[in-house]
This record gives sequence, C-alpha cells and structure tokens, in this order.
Amino acid sequence: MEVISGYVDHFLYEAENGYKVIVLMVGEEEVVCTGKCPALTVGITIEAKGEYMDHPTYGHQFKMAQYVEIAPQGLEEIERYLASGAVKGIGAALAKRIIQKFGEDTLRIMDEEPERLAEIKGISTRMAMEISQNMEDKKELREAIMHLSKFGISNALALKIYNRYGIGLYAMLQENPYKMAEDISGVGFKIADGIAMQLGIKMDSQYRIQCGILYTLSQSVAEGHCYLPEENLAERSAALLETTPELVRTQISNLSVDRKVILRQDRVYLQSYFYTELSCAKKLLELDRAVGESYMLPGQRQQLRGKLEKTAERNGLILEEHQLEAALESICNGVFILSGGPGTGKTTTINLMIQYFQSEGLDLLLAAPTGRAAKRMSEATGYEAKTIHRLLELNGALDEEDKRKVRFERNEENPLDADVVIIDEMSMVDVSLFQALLQAIVPGTRLILVGDVDQLPSIGPGQVLKDIMDSKCFHCVVLQKIFRQKTGSDIVVNAHKINRGEEVPLDNKSEDFFFLERQNVNVIYKHMVELVRDKLPKYVQASSFDIQVLTPMRKGALGTLALNPILQEYLNPPHPSKAEHETSQGLFREGDKVMQIKNNYELEWEVLGNYQIVIDKGQGVFNGDMGVIKEINERQSYLVVEFDEHRRVTYPFQILEELELCYAVTIHKSQGGEYPAVLMPLLSGPAMLMNRNLLYTGITRAKKLVVILGQKDVFQAMIHNESENRRYTSLGERIRELA
Repeated sequence: MEVISGYVDHFLYEAENGYKVIVLMVGEEEVVCTGKCPALTVGITIEAKGEYMDHPTYGHQFKMAQYVEIAPQGLEEIERYLASGAVKGIGAALAKRIIQKFGEDTLRIMDEEPERLAEIKGISTRMAMEISQNMEDKKELREAIMHLSKFGISNALALKIYNRYGIGLYAMLQENPYKMAEDISGVGFKIADGIAMQLGIKMDSQYRIQCGILYTLSQSVAEGHCYLPEENLAERSAALLETTPELVRTQISNLSVDRKVILRQDRVYLQSYFYTELSCAKKLLELDRAVGESYMLPGQRQQLRGKLEKTAERNGLILEEHQLEAALESICNGVFILSGGPGTGKTTTINLMIQYFQSEGLDLLLAAPTGRAAKRMSEATGYEAKTIHRLLELNGALDEEDKRKVRFERNEENPLDADVVIIDEMSMVDVSLFQALLQAIVPGTRLILVGDVDQLPSIGPGQVLKDIMDSKCFHCVVLQKIFRQKTGSDIVVNAHKINRGEEVPLDNKSEDFFFLERQNVNVIYKHMVELVRDKLPKYVQASSFDIQVLTPMRKGALGTLALNPILQEYLNPPHPSKAEHETSQGLFREGDKVMQIKNNYELEWEVLGNYQIVIDKGQGVFNGDMGVIKEINERQSYLVVEFDEHRRVTYPFQILEELELCYAVTIHKSQGGEYPAVLMPLLSGPAMLMNRNLLYTGITRAKKLVVILGQKDVFQAMIHNESENRRYTSLGERIRELA
C-alpha cells in the first residue's frame, strides 16, 4: 500500500453511507481520493493508505483503504482547518481572528480552555461552549474510527460500532469484543476474534468459545439448517476455535442455561429458529382444525364432488381421478398440499380450485416466492399472483442496525383479507418467510400449498414443503400421471426418469432433449457461445438473453465465476455507446444480464409509465431476482437495473457486491425460473453437488429445449447419485408432537 498525506480541500461526491470522492491537497498537487470516510470533513489533514488506480472515466485516482487524521501543522494549516467549516460556528473571518489572538496555541485552547474563545469579539460564552461541544463530538467519533482502524476495521463498519456503543466501545473491546458479533450486523466472529487476539484475550476464554459456537450455528443457517446435532456443532466449533470439543460442549451447556441457544436432546438450535419452527407447526394445525368439520359427512363430500365435476365441465377442464380428489381435499381442509413433478397437471388442478372457489363467492389470493414464479402463476391461471413479500406488504427492516429483521404490514394484527390462499413453488419457501405468511392468515382461511417436493430445497433455512408432507398430519395429494407426454416432450419424460433413477437415452433422436459429448473445457466454451448466441435462439424462437446456462457450481472451469465473463464478452460485447463500471468482483456493462444474490429489504423499486411518471413503487429486491442493467452513471456513482414487471432499482456503487452477472447461474439459484431453453455444461465435480436432485431441478427449468454439453458418464453418474446435502430441520417433528 502507498501512503499519502494532505488536507481535504473539497468533496466531489458524498453518499449517505459515508462513501466520498474528495480532493486532497498533497503539497501543491490535487489528488482525487475515493473511499468510505463518514467522519471526514473539509479542511482536516489526513494520512491515507491505499493504491493509485486509473478509472475509465475519471482518470487517475487514489483508492483509500484507511486513513487517520493528523493535527494541522503551522498557523496556515490551522487557519485553513478552522476556516473550512469543519467546526460548526466558525467561518473564514472568525478563524482569522482566533489565529491572531491565540497563534499556535489555538488548538490546545479550543480543546482544554474553550471558554477563552469568548475573549474574541463576536464569540459569546454560549457560542464558545457550542463550538467546544461540536469539536468534542467530532473528536470522539474520529478517535473511535482511528482506534478501530488499528484492528483493520473499515471506516463504515467503525461508524456502525460507534453508533451502537458510543464511547462505551473502549470498555466493550477490553471486556468482551465478541459482543460485537452478537449486536452488530456486519461484524462476524472472524472480525471480533481478530480484535480479541490483538488485545490478548485467551484462546480458551468462555466469551470466545461461546461466540464461536453462535457463529458456527449462524453459518449452518446459511447452509439451510435449523439446528445442528450437538456433536457436529462441537466438532465444527472446535475446528474453528482451534480448541477441544470438550471445552465447546461445556459452553454449549452454558449458552443453553443463558437461553442463547435451545438444547433439545442432542440438538442445538439458535433460539429464533427453534421458535420459528414451533410457531409454524402451531399455526398450521390451528388453520387445519378451523376448516372442514362441516364436510366430513359422506353425503356432503359426494355433493361437493358433483359440483367440482360440473365446474370442470363448464370451464373445459379435463381431469383424472387424483386431480378431482386434490380439488375436493382443498375444499374440505384448512391446510392442503398438492405435489407432483412437471407435466402432472398441477396447474389444471389449481385452475379447477380457483373456478370452484370463485363460483362460491370466496376471495382468493395467489402468491409464489419469486417474481418469475408469480408471473408464471398469473399466466397459467389468468388470475393475479404476487410474490409472497408483496402479498405481505413488505415494509423494510425494523431498525437500521439489523437488516435481517424484516417487517411486513400484513401480520397477526393486520391479517390478509382472503378466504383462500394458494402458494405455488413451495419448495423454494424457507421457514422464516413461511412463518411470516402464516402469521398473516386467520383461522378459517384455507391454505393450499403447491410444489414439487423433489426439487432442490429453499436457499434459506428449512425444507418446509418436505417437512410438512413428511409429518403426515395434513391431507396431501401427489400427482404422478404425466399429461404433457402426449405433446411429445422428452424434457418431461426424461425428468421423471431421472427422478426415478432410470437411464435416459442420449441418442439425440429427441426434438427437445440433446446431449453433445464434449471432453475439453475450451471446446465446451466455444460450443456454448455458438449455441446460446447463434443457434438456439432461432430453434426456440427466443432471444439469446432468454436462454439460460445452468451449472452445478460457482467455482471451477465450468462454474459461474468462469462462465459469466466469457458469455458477457460474446453476448454483450463492449461498445462506445455502452457505459461500463469496474468493481473488485468484475466488470458491469450497460445491457448486462444480472442477478441479485442476497435479500435486500431496503432497496426501493419503481415502475415508470408514459413520460417517466411513476405508476407503482415498493421495497425489496430478493436473492435470485434477475434483471438487465439499463444505465450506468459514473459521475453520480450508481447503476439502474430493470427486473421483472419493469421494476427499476437504483444501486449505489457501494452495494454492487449484491449483484453478479447471470448469463450462467447455479442450478440452485435457478429455482422458480422457467426458460425457453436451458444449456447445462457437465464435467466432473464434487459428488455431493453432482447428484440426481440437482440434475432433475436443472432440467425441469426448461420449457422448450434442454442441451447438455459434457461427458455421458458424468450425466449417468448424477442420475444414480442419490446423495443430498442433508438439512437438519425439525418442522415435521414439531407438527407431530403438537398433533
């Protein structure tokens, strides 16, 4: 890193999150510096560490990693500092008089004897105290940021820490720096542990071990678990902490006594997830028991069946026995589950339910986890479907410090106004979102859950659909007869064969399922580009942007990190008319296809009508949402992405780590999506990834065409590999216990 020092002359740009573009006077030279520096003010002198870089639009710049404030040296620097406005209440004229009065003793007097400022004409005693207080406030923040910078903490994170603890942060650091990991979003165990090690806290400190346990549990939530077996947790935590499982087990017991974790038999839960599963179980049983008693008599069920048959006939719906049974059970029960693979008639069955409930004058609400899934549901049913977040009227986070806490306007106090709620693509719904949904549904409302239980589970924690079905406490119909087979679709037929572990013919006699044997990675790159750019768009009558490359993994030669820059270069090449922005993760270009990779409940979106008038707006962009970059504005440091349903979102450059190119995406991230054509490159990979479940999910994303590039033995091995990454969840058990 290079080190430069100078005084802050002026700001070129300031963002609310503390990111600034400043002009630093280094001697006689003006240096443009960028970085997060929330406490920085005009006129102060700093020493900055960082690197010079060449910006494509703004030229030579210094990218600051850290800075420290240094005291102004000499009367000229002191006067310039005071005249800059850095100290509220002092302007250029007053600064001159202060310097004339106190000379080089000015800063000491302002710090130690501020009442003496009243000796100067134009400064009252009250004003002198206000100036002193303003300097003290700024001094505390600057000192805190400088102190935390010694531990490698960024200025933005230091500001969050200071806002949380104030001057109490010094005592916290000495007593238990691990408390930051509990209290502040963005401070994980590793940051807290690094600080603790520098402060000399012992490796076997109970604070350290407890924080490591909580960190391990929080990491397991990111892997989809709602708990960890105690032995598993002890071993994982011990490896992280470089200590013994015995010491970890002792602290697990202590955390349980303090109610920071729930210990049930040999299972350890973060408290929130234990009660989330319990809450879901209670509410599901409550909803189920509140509906259906009046339909239990055989005669009444037969009458209902007759009504359904007439409704189907009136709407031109041809159904088989299991579909009629499913519609009947959806009427007779408070909670009903409809499952089945592709082409088994789930949509037709949903349409029968909708037509029946409408004929009875009941109010319906339809929803799905993602915008893409909701759009498909609307198209298939002709009835408006929303994302679950929109249905529940997302209204951001509870507080600025913890974006993980989400508030919905629809809840127990303000429930959904509906007689029937139908949720599609339930395999994608995690336990936290499901809890929020259940809280907004009053007993007496029918809840119909639809999904393919053989798809990959949700990205978030839990496996809600599977657990509910495994509980065997609710009526469920699994559709198995394939209807789309009549249309000659080998995608559907082969997907079901894969799901059953059967061999799939790879003779390329199909019109919509092709396997191209390729052994070499570079050959796969070449043919992948040719297919996506030149050949497949004509074949499926879609644009190259609509054709999706799906891959099992992020890393490796055929992972998304390698494939996206290649596809970007050929599908959206550079052009003088297209603005670009370079980030540490890679290059973004106007026209690029991008995906949001984490839930952001604070981001605002808007839909523009004629003359750029806003016709709709809301909050929240979610993991897996895909869109196109419409604008990159380097001068004001933002880019604009348009997502499904024309929702436009402005991203400050500082949060671009939430976006990534998505010409190629992992199969897991493709859940809920449907594409005209899917291209899957398949060579060797980790056995736990290259399994039947993953292959089945990828193939069922295709509507018109599947093309696989790779090795046949890898494809066949995936069909026979039933191993899945086990998720530790217990919603099904909670339901059975309460039932």
